[in-house]
Amino acid sequence: MDAKARNCLLQHREALEKDIKTSYIMDHMISDSVLTIVEEEKVKSQTTQYQRAAALITMILNKDNGAYISFYNALLHEGYKDLAALLHSGLPLVSSSSGKDTDGGITSFVRTVLCEGGVPQRPVVFVTRKKLVNAIQQKLWKLNGDPGWVTIYGMAGCGKSVLAAEAVRDHSLLEGCFPGGVHWVSVGKQDKSGLLMKLQNLCTRLDQEESFSQRLPLNIEEAKDRLRVLMLRKHPRSLLILDDIWDPWVLKAFDNQCRILLTTRDKSVTDSVMGPKYVVSVESGLGKEKGLEILSLFVNMKKEDLPVEAHSIIKECKGSPLVVSLIGALLRDFPNRWAYYLRQLQNKQFKRIRKSSFYDYEALDEAMSISVDMLREDIKDYYTDLSILQKDVKVPTKVLCILWDLETEEVEDILQEFVNKSLLFCDRNGKSFCYYLHDLQVDFLTEKNRSQLQDLHRKMVTQFQRYYQPNTLSPDQEDCMYWYNFLAYHMASANMHKELCALLFSLDWIKAKTELVGPAHLIHEFVEYSHILDEKDCAVCENFQEFLSLNGHLLGRQPFPNIVQLGLCEPETSEVYQQAKLQAKQEVDSGRLYLEWVNKKTVKNLSRLVVRPHTDAVYHACFSQDGQRVASCGADRTVQVFKAETGEKLLEIKAHEDEVLCCAFSSDDSYIATCSVDRKVKVWDSVTGKLVHTYDEHSEQVNCCHFTNKSNQLLLATGSNDFFLKLWDLNQKECRNTMFGHTNSVSHCRFSPDDELLASCSADGTLKLWDVRSANEKQSINVKRFFLSSEDPQEDVEVIVKCCSWSADGTEIIVAAKNKILLFDIHTSGLLAEIPTGHHSTIQYCDFSPYDRLAVVALSQYCVELWNIDSHLKVADCRGHLSWVHGVMFSPDGSSFLTASDDQTIRVWETKKVCKNSAVVLKQEIDVVFQENEAMVLAVDNIRGLQLIAGKTGQIDYLPEAQVSCCCLSPHLEYVAFGDEDGAIKVIELPNNRVFSSRIGHKKAVRHIQFTADGKTLISSSEDSVIQIWSFELLSPLHELKGHTGCVRCSAFSLDGILLATGDDNGEIRMWNVSNGQLLHLCAPLSVEEGTATHGGWVTDLCFSPDSRTLVSAGGYLKWWNVVTGECSQTFYTNGTNLKKIHVSPDFRTYVTVDNLGILYILQVLE
Repeated sequence: MDAKARNCLLQHREALEKDIKTSYIMDHMISDSVLTIVEEEKVKSQTTQYQRAAALITMILNKDNGAYISFYNALLHEGYKDLAALLHSGLPLVSSSSGKDTDGGITSFVRTVLCEGGVPQRPVVFVTRKKLVNAIQQKLWKLNGDPGWVTIYGMAGCGKSVLAAEAVRDHSLLEGCFPGGVHWVSVGKQDKSGLLMKLQNLCTRLDQEESFSQRLPLNIEEAKDRLRVLMLRKHPRSLLILDDIWDPWVLKAFDNQCRILLTTRDKSVTDSVMGPKYVVSVESGLGKEKGLEILSLFVNMKKEDLPVEAHSIIKECKGSPLVVSLIGALLRDFPNRWAYYLRQLQNKQFKRIRKSSFYDYEALDEAMSISVDMLREDIKDYYTDLSILQKDVKVPTKVLCILWDLETEEVEDILQEFVNKSLLFCDRNGKSFCYYLHDLQVDFLTEKNRSQLQDLHRKMVTQFQRYYQPNTLSPDQEDCMYWYNFLAYHMASANMHKELCALLFSLDWIKAKTELVGPAHLIHEFVEYSHILDEKDCAVCENFQEFLSLNGHLLGRQPFPNIVQLGLCEPETSEVYQQAKLQAKQEVDSGRLYLEWVNKKTVKNLSRLVVRPHTDAVYHACFSQDGQRVASCGADRTVQVFKAETGEKLLEIKAHEDEVLCCAFSSDDSYIATCSVDRKVKVWDSVTGKLVHTYDEHSEQVNCCHFTNKSNQLLLATGSNDFFLKLWDLNQKECRNTMFGHTNSVSHCRFSPDDELLASCSADGTLKLWDVRSANEKQSINVKRFFLSSEDPQEDVEVIVKCCSWSADGTEIIVAAKNKILLFDIHTSGLLAEIPTGHHSTIQYCDFSPYDRLAVVALSQYCVELWNIDSHLKVADCRGHLSWVHGVMFSPDGSSFLTASDDQTIRVWETKKVCKNSAVVLKQEIDVVFQENEAMVLAVDNIRGLQLIAGKTGQIDYLPEAQVSCCCLSPHLEYVAFGDEDGAIKVIELPNNRVFSSRIGHKKAVRHIQFTADGKTLISSSEDSVIQIWSFELLSPLHELKGHTGCVRCSAFSLDGILLATGDDNGEIRMWNVSNGQLLHLCAPLSVEEGTATHGGWVTDLCFSPDSRTLVSAGGYLKWWNVVTGECSQTFYTNGTNLKKIHVSPDFRTYVTVDNLGILYILQVLE
């Protein structure tokens, strides 16, 4: 053994001896021929587990490099990945020609790579199909250095997955083409939430050290981007294997310049993705000779010695490796029953109620039926129990231990019987064994045991309830993820409606599940089981759905928010609030801090109309030109038309053979255009629904369509995944112009207001402007360059420009890409504005208001925002959708806008009601003085004037106009002090409003000013990063405190005058000794993740409690700190962000603030 390997083993010997169980590890080493049966018996003779492990390691130390490698691989196979990682640095180098073992000549290098990547092992009996394997490998070699797709296509049960796994069991292929490794993902039939979970799991596997992010991606767009970065930076030149792909849209999540091998029953699934594509067909299944070879291996006979019935059996199996394996396993146990099993196959006694159009089930059904009948009586019922397993789900042993109430070893013995008979498959790549059925076996069991399914699901739930309480599941339990993902499914299938409602209407369950996997899957369950939940209590169901929708952007954040505190922000009539209040009261008794939002009733639901016209996701919706109608389209392949004012249904059109991606009204409202995944563009009469035109010249799915804005020139523009834009004249049968220039999918297109130009956006990272008359490209703006950092090569960054929208005068255009809105001048192509919307969301769609400078933006976190393009400020935050929002659009007069979502709804919002854009509203620079039962509020309005407001009566006194940047009241309401943008500080005497004194104090704008409790001293801080303590009478500084690197926006004295706290733009809070100006300590800053500041933004205000033990701070949200320990004791998330002030009552139990949306919060400590 190499010295390096030996030293590594000795170094970690203690950890290995403490943790490993030797029996399964020795099985692997014996199969590798590095350990003998005699040596195994010697190890087994030791008394304790520790002694057995020590004996095994002593043996390995006396062997060669092969033993070290075999031991390492065995650790990986048995789920000891942490221990294997300790030995990884000591692995001896293995050349291409060495390291061969007895397993078909596969090198240890190959076994290690495939094991780490989760590639399934070979079946119990394996026969290579060299011609097909070679064909797949030849295609894979074409991906060497280049992204692309290799598709293995064939009918169900033809062995596609086994062939995919076998193709990568090749040393030269892995070493030469995929040195970055191989990563296997079992996909299957998925909805969007299921796909998100698959992507989250894959990202976790690829980033086990959490070097790129400490939290899971919260949506498919973010997961796709995370996967791209991980594959590019951490696993370059690696292969991603996607097993069992059903739907084309699933592949879009992986369409990011990866090398991908996939298996599917539908060879057209790759039509919607980019890059080179290669197909290997496995339609014929097994040939006669290969089928006979499998039988011969099962019964341990030479092929030529097989009885004559063998040939007939292969014929009856119809080329299915799965069926041949089932019959072979039976014959291995009963080698004299060839004629009997042949007759059973021919009799076709099992009659299936449900037939499939693409697969002949009869051979499989008979083979399965015979195999199940031949099981021992004492284990037949256990196999029946597997009927409730879902397709493409690997079940940990522990789940079945609970179901059957047996020890692990007993369960594994039973399951091994099923594996040996090809009735079940085993995956040993996890921490423990995981078991799964082939899709066709699930179909068979479901059909055979249909009448028992409800009882079987009930048994699963009942057994779970015996062992666990839902909120006691721990993430380190091997079966934890199974229960979080499928417990609700079992309850619904068992018709256990009461239990399902209790589970999903539980804050404890929501907290536990969202903390692990985010909110997407839970939101999906509410939609999936809404018919059951509504039946129990429709209002409660709506309460929880709204809670998840409004807080989805927080549930997935690190650190995880306090879900009870979030629940306390719900309306008092909500079941969520009632549960949160109950829990909070129990925890308050033990010293926990919780806050009540006293005036939350003033915040109203902002959407005017909610319509649910579709039975699946809504991808797009648009207003008619007169604003009276709305047309919508989506995944249910229909177009719906309804009244914009009332939601009354006017028209339903079954429009396309596949999902409808976009729709548009013509300028005279006579026509509606639609485009689809089916590659067709259609034009319909908007009143009758009659089909007027069908255009099918695009060769890929069509993503967008838009009519010209004026009726004197009626043209339709469309953009497609084939990289082309096309112009259609409705008076012609064929395309008028095809526009070439984009190098990737065209995602969106819009005519300019005067119809002179057509703008188009693309996944190639560009915005292009085309002259409509000539159809020539006029301008091209490289949007991608605004997302490049200095270390990123341009070709390594994927920027999809999602959509664009013109200003009303046609001189400017906004585009959306990643998390930014970009505003361009169309004459100079210059960037006028860049507005980042947030670090954790992707913009799905945007639209420019026709009459003001507002943009409405749909984000991937289920929310919609309104932004002022000139001020770069968010003016409204519209929450209410329960899933991804795909489309937004203003009405022609800008008075309202609509939003279309995956939750099957379209919402119509009133613009003024949402943003109050024209009213004089309070800014966030306020001060509050509490007097007995009154709160006097000094506030700056949006025209920079000062207002003095009596809290109870609402009476307003307007103070002299000034350009105020911050303000404060003296404790006894004698003076008002304020700072301005030039660094000056002024004091106004009340009630005569004369300027008492004025002085230039700072070099830059004053951002915070405050009186001390005695009213004799002022504290000011500024953008110059300096804090000054002033004598009020002299207006001269007593101390200057330096050390902050960001702008200091806030400061606060403790009541005893001993401490001073200051906060800056870096999210840093510092504690100072007032008497000498000495820095005492920092208040526990949180780790900064992906650009998120410590405090969710700047620290903008601070306040000590009377006893100086607690500090409250404002920033992106409100936080309460323990001054002694520096730990955060509570966080309150507001609807908006960027809080500027927090005002606290003398008893430190009432808090007042205003967020950036102008919403007032009055909070009280829960008693």
